[in-house]
Amino acid sequence: MNPVAGDRIRIHGTTVGAAERYGQIVEVRAHGDATTLVVRFDDGHESVLAPGTDCEILPAD
Repeated sequence: MNPVAGDRIRIHGTTVGAAERYGQIVEVRAHGDATTLVVRFDDGHESVLAPGTDCEILPAD
């Protein structure tokens, strides 16, 4: 996974009935072997997250 700013992210619900969340990657921060992402979600809030197995990176159009 090599995300870049502008890509979209989909976070799958981790429990039954939980909705998926979508957002756009604003910034990619590399810290040695770890990568964190600054994401602006579709509801308008921004968050810093470390992508896990529940995340899917969707290339920008």
